[in-house]
Amino acid sequence: MTTPETTTNYKRLTYLFMCTDPVHVGTGGYRLGRVDNSIVREPGTNVPKIPGSSLHGAARTYAASVYNKPSCAGQGKQKRNGEQTSKQSGHCGQDTCQVCYTFGYSKNTGERSAYSGTVNVFDAHIILFPVHSLEGPVWITTTSRLKRMISTTPDDDLGDPEHEETITPLFELKENFLTLGWLVVNADPMKKVDNLPDTLPEQIKKHIVLVHENLFSHIVNSNLEIRTSVAINPERGAAEDGALFTYEAIPRTTILAADAVIDDYRKMFSLDNQSENKTENSGNDSVNPQEVLEKGLNLISWLGIGGMGTRGFGRMEMLGQLDSKQYGGENL
Repeated sequence: MTTPETTTNYKRLTYLFMCTDPVHVGTGGYRLGRVDNSIVREPGTNVPKIPGSSLHGAARTYAASVYNKPSCAGQGKQKRNGEQTSKQSGHCGQDTCQVCYTFGYSKNTGERSAYSGTVNVFDAHIILFPVHSLEGPVWITTTSRLKRMISTTPDDDLGDPEHEETITPLFELKENFLTLGWLVVNADPMKKVDNLPDTLPEQIKKHIVLVHENLFSHIVNSNLEIRTSVAINPERGAAEDGALFTYEAIPRTTILAADAVIDDYRKMFSLDNQSENKTENSGNDSVNPQEVLEKGLNLISWLGIGGMGTRGFGRMEMLGQLDSKQYGGENL
């Protein structure tokens, strides 16, 4: 008995982002502690992140704007008392719709009531985090996070600092110690890394510091941006009593990386189906899920992601693609 060969090729892409504004993706509630409105964190490490659901939602909404299909953004068909509203027609559900084909759609009529999207977007994790020091701003990272951003070989001497209380600079320090916010740590001898991404700003490339894995979370959480706001009484023009609240955000110039997997399981626009699609949908262009996703992600640099976008929060610039790998085929 022979096993049929698989014809499915999955494509994994890694994108690099830089916060150009503070980014606040909240947990949706209040908690006891340093701030009232906290941001999403990785449970195991307590390091802030941007959830894949937030990236996916922003990319879909902005892609719908690019392709002038506003009804294809969001959750789809909206109902009121069991009836469709007149102002929102919901997802069009057309196979030739760039937004519906790429991100999926949900409809309540016909055989094709719902289809999953052809792109999977995953969490964006912090790679480089800015911290002020006597040497000026530096960007801290760990060995495992840095290796995600560079092409390393087994011979690369890029281990963690030997002790938690020491750091390894990737540039020449004036002293044998470094201040990281409120923390003073000893410095190991400098190491040099040459294969950093070309799209990374030079100022960041020249001021990277490796810290121990156990120390990274503490430094990050001690140097998040914290803001305080208050509600204003419109009649008095003064602050409302008891309306003071604080919130935190990932600071600007933070570097993050996020994976996306292209899973074009429907193959509506593969070479085998091109002639059939042209016959059934003459005059329509084919859909490239990667292109649609990237158009949506690029608009985050203009319109932002997360909360408080109208108050100076949320913008991230996509610095480019770090890596591209093919499953079921050769690496790209």
